[in-house]
Amino acid sequence: MTNKPTESKPTENNKMKFRKKPVTVEAIQWTGANWEDVQDFVKSEELIWEHSLEILEIATLEGNHLAKPGDWIIRGIEGEFYPVKPNIFKKTYEKV
Repeated sequence: MTNKPTESKPTENNKMKFRKKPVTVEAIQWTGANWEDVQDFVKSEELIWEHSLEILEIATLEGNHLAKPGDWIIRGIEGEFYPVKPNIFKKTYEKV
């Protein structure tokens, strides 16, 4: 008789909770008018400004993302950049 592995289905007992590790990031808030500051922060040709819409297009690890005025541009732990909505930024980050 051979023992077959049994497939376990997710149950309440399989769930685990995780806490995000504390990481310090650098960030700048896009105002729609601080193009030069954001460009200096990102230092990349992977940044496009749609002047008439005040929207930034940023190349991220997951593809291009849009940042609207008020969004924060974050430099992640691998040096990557990505936009974060102000409400999420406020819940996730605090000034150090």
